[in-house]
Amino acid sequence: MEQILVYSDSLSWGIIPGTRQRLPFEKRWPGILEIGLKEQGEDVRVIENCLNGRRTVWEDPLKSGRDGSRGLAQVIEMHSPLALVILMLGINDFQRVHNNNAWLSAQGTARLISIIREAPIEPGMPVPDILVVSPPTITAPVNDMKEKFEDAGKRFAGLAGELKKVCLENNTHYFDAAAVIKTSAKDGIHLDAKQHAELGQALSKTVAGIIK
Repeated sequence: MEQILVYSDSLSWGIIPGTRQRLPFEKRWPGILEIGLKEQGEDVRVIENCLNGRRTVWEDPLKSGRDGSRGLAQVIEMHSPLALVILMLGINDFQRVHNNNAWLSAQGTARLISIIREAPIEPGMPVPDILVVSPPTITAPVNDMKEKFEDAGKRFAGLAGELKKVCLENNTHYFDAAAVIKTSAKDGIHLDAKQHAELGQALSKTVAGIIK
């Protein structure tokens, strides 16, 4: 059995836009990814490590434990052997408490790639492949997300291109989620169930080609 780790934030945790509720595993894109891979004959297990508010390498001054670089090496060690790690982070780097642009956020992902590759896994276990998923474009945040993500769309602009550069420089796989989905109209940040389904289905084809 091949194990795949999804290391992400609320877009993958499955928060239902406009609520504090969570979609069930089979409705979240990591679950749909697992189902899709199994339907293609792959013997896989998708492990979720998704935390609401997680950044790439920055801490949330209002809610601790959101720096994605902290403890990542131990997460890799904990779940080894891993065939693939999927990183889908960046949205929260643009919360109004930070002054980040697309280049800075992408450099945060580059740091996470290094941590994964340097993790203290057991001798003989494989260093996992890495797939970086660029999150869908931030649209106009509304309701509960409006204050938290004020002007985030402007600073987010160009993130997909910067992440693609990072992937080329670090020899990792790349997927642009904006090519297949948009963020929910209900809050401009998260994903509706339909968008989870579309992303999971699209990624199942990409991931199948990586782990074969």
